[in-house]
Amino acid sequence: MRTLTTTEELEAYCQTAATAPYITVDTEFLRERTYYSKLCLVQLALPGDGEAVLVDPILGEDMSLEPLYELFRNRDVVKVFHAARQDLEIFFVEGGVIPEPLFDTQVAAMVCGFGEQVGYETLVKRIVKAQVDKSSRFTDWSRRPLTDAQKEYALADVTHLRVVYEYLAAELAKTGRAPWVEEELGVLLSPETYVIHPDEAWKRVKTRTNSGRFLAIVRELARFREGYAQARNVPRNRVFKDDALLELASTKPSNEKELSRSRLLLREARRGEIAEGILTAVSAGLEADPESFPKVDRRREKLQVNPALADLLRVLLKAKGERFNVAQRLIASAAELDEIAAGERDIPAMKGWRREVFGEDALKLCEGRVALALKGENVEIVEL
Repeated sequence: MRTLTTTEELEAYCQTAATAPYITVDTEFLRERTYYSKLCLVQLALPGDGEAVLVDPILGEDMSLEPLYELFRNRDVVKVFHAARQDLEIFFVEGGVIPEPLFDTQVAAMVCGFGEQVGYETLVKRIVKAQVDKSSRFTDWSRRPLTDAQKEYALADVTHLRVVYEYLAAELAKTGRAPWVEEELGVLLSPETYVIHPDEAWKRVKTRTNSGRFLAIVRELARFREGYAQARNVPRNRVFKDDALLELASTKPSNEKELSRSRLLLREARRGEIAEGILTAVSAGLEADPESFPKVDRRREKLQVNPALADLLRVLLKAKGERFNVAQRLIASAAELDEIAAGERDIPAMKGWRREVFGEDALKLCEGRVALALKGENVEIVEL
């Protein structure tokens, strides 16, 4: 179990990896006490019986990860992850890089019929016929030294992944569904996926209020909180939580005395920089031009859903999922079925490979051009 702690060691390993067709990658990190994830460990494994290593940026305080980022930019080497989103966010924030070409075994598994958001342990059990030791799952990965058991647990996340990747890649080649996976990975490969704009932070706050003025204050408070949390790398909830934000938008404090009456605001937020930021944000919301008020998308609430048609679409989706051996939720969500039943067409379920698998027949069903019939235990589509 070799641990790399210098730039030179990492560079040598990455030079070897650059000649391989793929490399499996995983990370261990902490996020409870920071806004951005703290990278604690990177696990890498070469194909077959190639060497698997741990890259330790904590022990290697002076180590640069640039050799790894250079490997991530190498388009001749496929970078294999499982459930890659959080890993990719770390590398994008730390190094400004998104590994390409990318293969996510969780996405591929859904396309290959392993169910919705299938876990790594499940894939290892079903494909590799091995068990993953879960004893170190809740490790504080920032603490050193790591035990041999912790190292073995971390390495298992990339050693078994080699077999999983090769199996799923072969299945995709056999079924011709590799383009489906590539289409799904578009979101993961977009830098915008990992950038949170303070101006848009208000959309994450759940509120049923339609008042433009109230929403303007929510927007300003959320903008301040997000910017403050990002600048100081602290969790947004450590600044103030959503329930406190909504209380402030309702009570509209204009000074620290009024602010101190908040039931939900943390003590340290009632004075100093946070208090000043809150009061400034409330004032900005109160003074906002009505033309600039944020608007909540209430289209779904206004949809005239045909419930009978929605039920038929669910039957069709189940039949399609079983026929193509693809996770139903990957094809279309319950919300999308309601949208289709209400006449909406500009949705993911009606585009790309989903339209081919499900959307075309869903459209025919909505237009009365096909019917559904039960033949034995199977649902069949009947042309009318």
